[in-house]
Amino acid sequence: MNDRKIRVLVAKPGLDGHDRGAKVVARALRDAGMEVIYTGLRQTPEMIAESALQEDVDVVGLSILSGAHMALVPRILDLLKANGQDQVKVFLGGIIPDEDVLKLKELGVVGIYGPGTLTDDIVRDVRMVVFGDSVHST
Repeated sequence: MNDRKIRVLVAKPGLDGHDRGAKVVARALRDAGMEVIYTGLRQTPEMIAESALQEDVDVVGLSILSGAHMALVPRILDLLKANGQDQVKVFLGGIIPDEDVLKLKELGVVGIYGPGTLTDDIVRDVRMVVFGDSVHST
């Protein structure tokens, strides 16, 4: 296993005001030895992309329960690319309809997790994509 600490930005884009899941995931990643930056609620795509750039992260984890994932996620991915951060892996958690999962993965989201996902699975998948393996999520 690689000794380098993985840097993860956990963000809540949009107007969604519920962040319990994001905090649970952030804690699990931190407990697994990763450096985690939690941006808090109501972040714009621009704020998230700027934080990812400033914090030099390996991974951005987004939590969206509002249904705005098809508007917010593509914008965040575009901004990361515009910042030259094509190597940053993006994960998504929340209420994501099955019909949107394939579209989001085609855009570049590497892992998508719904309610009830084990945090151990998320930790495993983050390690796998950062250190060069594939992800086994939805």
